[in-house]
Order: sequence, then structure tokens, then C-alpha cells
Amino acid sequence: MEDKLYAHHAIQDSLEINEVEIRSMIDQQLAQFVEQTGSLDEVLRFYNKDSEQALRAEMFEINKNGKLAMEMQRKIIEDIEVTPEEVRQYFNAIPKEERPVFGTELQVSQIVVIPEVTEEARQKVIDRLKEMKADVIENGASFTTKAVFYSDDTGSKAQGGKYTLNKSRPQMVKEFRDVAFSLQEGEISDPFPTEYGYHIIFLEKIRGQEYDIRHILLRPEISRESQEKAKAEIDKVRESLVKGELTFADAAREFSDEKETKFNGGHLINPETQDYNFELTKMDPELYSQIQNLKEGEISPVYQDEDRVNRLKYKILSVSNRVDEHEADFARDYLKIKNLALQDKQYQEIGKWQEEKINDTYIKINGEYRNCEFSSNWLKNQ
Repeated sequence: MEDKLYAHHAIQDSLEINEVEIRSMIDQQLAQFVEQTGSLDEVLRFYNKDSEQALRAEMFEINKNGKLAMEMQRKIIEDIEVTPEEVRQYFNAIPKEERPVFGTELQVSQIVVIPEVTEEARQKVIDRLKEMKADVIENGASFTTKAVFYSDDTGSKAQGGKYTLNKSRPQMVKEFRDVAFSLQEGEISDPFPTEYGYHIIFLEKIRGQEYDIRHILLRPEISRESQEKAKAEIDKVRESLVKGELTFADAAREFSDEKETKFNGGHLINPETQDYNFELTKMDPELYSQIQNLKEGEISPVYQDEDRVNRLKYKILSVSNRVDEHEADFARDYLKIKNLALQDKQYQEIGKWQEEKINDTYIKINGEYRNCEFSSNWLKNQ
């Protein structure tokens, strides 16, 4: 009921949501459902739907209302701030035995070496994509089927490589958008590169600002020679660090191939807090497993990893500035306490807004639910 209240007033306040983003989210959700159950038919059977279209329609409404509710809550609290005095009062009002305990925190740095892709490997995927394009145009082969079987884009292959792009809302990297928006309906692009690999795009339909496209992504293979060269390089860097010939920060700036971290000495940024500090128990499980036993300043073994851009990379890690679990201290933990004070003030504002809107909004509750116990004044009894 609260979500319906938020969504209703979001519409009344003309809050905008990105429908293309919602459809893309549904594509990803469906892909996960199919992967979990084995087929789209199993998904439809599980959700008791007659067609994919019916399931997508219901998922769209659920996601749309959820997004509207989030936007309404964001609007309610967007101008709320706390002063240092409010933070102090909030902290002092917490009984000493109830003060929060902050878990062990540390900073994590890494050096990444990415094997080079040979020109031969690049040309191989370009030629393969050209063959696929020719097969579709000359022999009537299905672009959708090829995307399902051959694309390296795990987010779209289950849907035959389908995405909906909107010219007024940036989505995908610029190189991808530029090619997609240059095509005519029914046209297939030549192979082109992005940071993710090489693509071809088939433009299915133009609907005003929206473009329904399908694409196939191929990522070049990494040669054994390139792998061995990269592994030897990072082994040498690690050896120099262990011997104390280099600092980790200097080694990251000189040898790391990861643009996001190399220029700040290899420091990882916590995506939740946007600073360098990670709470150990809230860390990504894979990263946690790699650093949990590292002492401060110790160098990890070489790990083999991958991400959306690189199908293979080697990395070493180090931890620093470890602070053990402790009871909240106003001076040392001021920023965390400030965030808690801000959240408390936001919750109070949301509660106040909700109480006012429940009283001002027409709400119909079916008879069978009217005898329920409500935490808010939904029945307008007061």
C-alpha cells in the first residue's frame, strides 16, 4: 500500500522515469529466469502466463511502479541535510550501551596486467562477424538464432541480442550508439570495435525516438603467448614488491593496466560509499576471499580474473589502513555517524509525508481486508 501511495503521487507530481531502462531491466530479469529454469516455456509455466508478451506486460507494471515509488521517495528527501550540531545531538542521544559497532575496515589496492590481444585474433573475429552478416543477407539465415548461439553478450543473447535504444537517452557506449542510429530499418552494420569486443548490429524497427536492435558481440581469443607474457610481467612486479624494491602505489602507476585505479596508486573505490574504505563483512564475496587473510602491507598471490571488458586478466592485491571492529567513536567515525543521522532525519521526513498523504488521498480497501491491523491510518479512523 505504501508503494502504491508513492507511485500514485509520483504520477500526480509528473515525475519522469526511463521506460527504456525499465525494458532493459526486464530483458536482464527474463534472461536470468531462463538461465535458472532452462527455457522460456518453463518460465511462462511457473508464472502461469500464456505468452512472453503477457509476462513482460506484468513485469513492466511491477518495475514501473517500483521505479515511481523510488523516485517519489528520492524527491521527498532530496533537499534534506544535517548540520554538525544535529549530528552531535543524534550521537549523544544514543545510550552508550546501544551505540553502533562498526566492523573491521580496510583499504584495498590492486595491480592488474591484461594480456595483449594480437592483431591476428582481432581479424579472426572481424572475419567471423562478416561471415555471419553475409549468411543472413545472402542465405536468409536468422540473425536472432546466431545471436543466441554465438554472441558473447550474456546480457542479451537469450533474447537474440535484442535491445531497445532511445536517441534522447544515452544507453550503451558512444561507439555502439553511433553505429545503431546510423542504420536504416533492416540494415546490418559492418563489424566495429568497442571496449567490449567487436559487434555487428541489425536494426529491426524504428519507433520515433526508439530503435529496436539486435547485436552479436564476439571477443577475441587471448593467445597462449600473450597469457604467458602477462603472467611473467605480474610475477616480476610481485617479486619486486616483496623484496621492497618498489612501493605498491608506484608499481601500480607504472605497471597496472587498469585505468580506473592505476593513477591513484591502485586504490579500489567502494561503490557504496565512494571512498577507499571497505567494511570487511560487507565486501564483495570474491574480493573478500582474496584479501581476508592478508596482513597489512602484505602482497597477495597472483590471481586470474575476468570482467565484462576483459576475458582474462592477472592481478595482485594489498591491504592498508586496517581498523579493527570497534564501538562508534564520534571523532573517528564522524562521517559514518553523519550518514546515520541523515538517514534518521530522512526516515522521519518520509513518515511525516506518508501520514499527511494518507489523510489527503482517497484510498479504497476491500472489505475482506478492512479488519486487518494497520500500522498507519489507512482507514482514516482518526
